This record gives sequence, structure tokens and C-alpha cells, in this order.
Amino acid sequence: MKKIIDFDYKGKKVLVRCDFNVSFSDKGEILDDYRIKNTLPTIKYLMEKGAKVILISHCSDSEEKPVSLKPVSLRLSELLTKRVKFLPDCRGERIKTEIEKMKDGEVMLLENVRFYKEEKENDEKFGRELADLGEIFINEGFAVSHRKHASVWQIPRFLPSAAGFLLEKEIVVLSQILKGFTPPLVIIIGGVKIETKAKTLLHFIKIADHILLGSKLGEVVLIKKQIILGRHAPDDKVIDEIDFTSSKIHLPIDGAMALKNVTEGYSRIGGVGTLKKEEEIFDIGPETIDVFKRIIKEAKTIFWNGPMGMYEDERFSSGTKEIAEAIIRNYSAFKVAGGGDTIAAVKKFHLEEKFDFLSTGGGAMLEFLAGEKLPGIEALNN
Repeated sequence: MKKIIDFDYKGKKVLVRCDFNVSFSDKGEILDDYRIKNTLPTIKYLMEKGAKVILISHCSDSEEKPVSLKPVSLRLSELLTKRVKFLPDCRGERIKTEIEKMKDGEVMLLENVRFYKEEKENDEKFGRELADLGEIFINEGFAVSHRKHASVWQIPRFLPSAAGFLLEKEIVVLSQILKGFTPPLVIIIGGVKIETKAKTLLHFIKIADHILLGSKLGEVVLIKKQIILGRHAPDDKVIDEIDFTSSKIHLPIDGAMALKNVTEGYSRIGGVGTLKKEEEIFDIGPETIDVFKRIIKEAKTIFWNGPMGMYEDERFSSGTKEIAEAIIRNYSAFKVAGGGDTIAAVKKFHLEEKFDFLSTGGGAMLEFLAGEKLPGIEALNN
């Protein structure tokens, strides 16, 4: 796989597949520009090398409907202190004409590629149309590299291609978690998206020294082990393959419980086996926190994905906060965290600078750590 430093960019039209899938407020303001900022080193490098930088990306709302990237161009202009021109489409003669007018070092952002169904359909013709806009392709969208979409898979078939600085770093760091780690390796997994984490958990049981499970994933295991009764675990073939009797797996002992609709004024700390049918567990409890902290303290490599509970609510934030603080207090460990909710929690507690690396990937990161081949990386290798 070629790196961004392997090409001469002077006067060349360079397509950069970014991940600008950010969230917006009701007023259309960007709520978190973390992913935008992470692309800046690649964009600045290309500008300095005299490239005509053409940025492409997708962005969806909470219902997975595509939304305009125009606000991203305004934020990029502020961050680069240079105008980033926004084009209201990503294909067609008008777009080609505007790109041909570009001068060396200029930056342009095209409209959301997912406004076209051909993007998700991995349509070859659409991919070729996008490729025809540039002369070199750089993949800087690690978080979307697990998708076999046209802008990720098809473009590298038609253009000389390379990994951007962020994509390269994601591969290097996550590969270190898989193969080059210093033991003990401690894996901390929480969150609510159980089905996306099962393969990763199955893979980590083979290599990790300790796996700490919180939130809904921990609850599923407790149900499977019949410690929590009267509940049904989701049907998942991969989950059924996991050996939950493994001594590597550490489960919650106690938790912060409340009614399912989180009725104000009622919550309690109790052993997980005391969970009542009208209750849900919204955080790990103090005994669990103490056990997890002791394990984290001895780690030399730590990977964390998924909060320990509903950290957005102050009543249920202590588990996530104390585990995050325990991680960063282990000064001798190599510390990596990733996933949207995890990064949001890290930011809430102002701990961003304390981790060695924060991955921009969610599903892509989990699939990579499960040993899966990501189409976006395979396309560059091929």
C-alpha cells in the first residue's frame, strides 16, 4: 500500500475521500469537528505540495438520511484560514469545469456523495465518474473504509492511490493492538451496539489477558450465564460462539439501577442478580469499578471501546468516568480508545490529551480489530 508521501502532487488534481460524517444542532451548527480536524494534516500537506485538493465525503443525520456538506466547507475554511469552495454536486460537467479552474494549493469540497444511490450500491460507473475528476486518489476516511461503496472501492481501481496520514496511523496503531502489543493486554468493551462488537470480542478472547465488559454487552453475558434471570439475550450466532466461561472475561458485580423509563427520583445500587423486572442497569456499580480499576492498573496495553453506562446522565456517569480516569492514570501503558460514544465520553471528561491514540473509526475499527479485511484498505493494496 502506497503512502501519501510517495507521490508528486505539484499541479495535480487530488481526490481525497474524507469522513466528514459530523452531527449538527437544530440550527445547523456542527456539534463536534473532531473528524474534520483529523484530516487537516493531510489537506495541509497536499496544499503545501501544490496539489489541487478535491475533498469528497458523506454525511447523514440521525435517521441515516444524507445532508448537505456545505457547513463543513465553512468550518474547514476557518480551520485552514483559507477559503474552501463548496460545490453543490459531486458529478457532472459543471463540477468538472469548476475543478479545471482550480489553482495549485486550492481546496474544494464536493457535495455529499450519498445523495446518489449509486454510492452505496458501489456502482462502477459512478465510481469512474468520481475518479475522472482527479489524477490521484487519497483515502483519508478510515471510519468508512469497512464499506464497499463507490467512493471507497471503485475510485482506486482507476487512479494511482495512497493512504492519507490519518488512515496510515489508524492501521499502524490498531495493528499494534492486535499483534505488536506489550502484555498484559486489557480490553474494555461497553456500549449498547452488541451485534457490532461480538466478532471483536470473539477475536480478543484469543489474544487478550483480560476483557472487561460493561453496559449492555456485560448484561447480555450475565443473562447468558443466568446471573440475571427473566430476560432474553439477543439471538446472535457469533455471541453463541463466545466462551463466556473464560477466566479472561470480567463481568459487572453490581450496578446502578433505575426504572426502564429512568423515572426521576428512583435509582439504587445493587448486585446484578437483584435486578427487578421493572428495572434496567444504567451503569456499573462501585464494586465493579474497584475490580476493573485494579486490572487496568496492571496493564501495559489498553484498548477501550464503549462507555460503561448512560454517561450522558450525571446519575449514571461515574462508571465511565472512573474507568476513563483509571486508564489515563496508568502512565506506563499504551492507551487507545475509539468509537463515537467513547470519544464523546473522553471529551466530556476532558481527557483527550491523555490517550496515546483516539481512533476515528467505529464499525471500521471494530471490524479491523476482529481480523476482518476492510474494503477501503484492500482497494489500496490492490
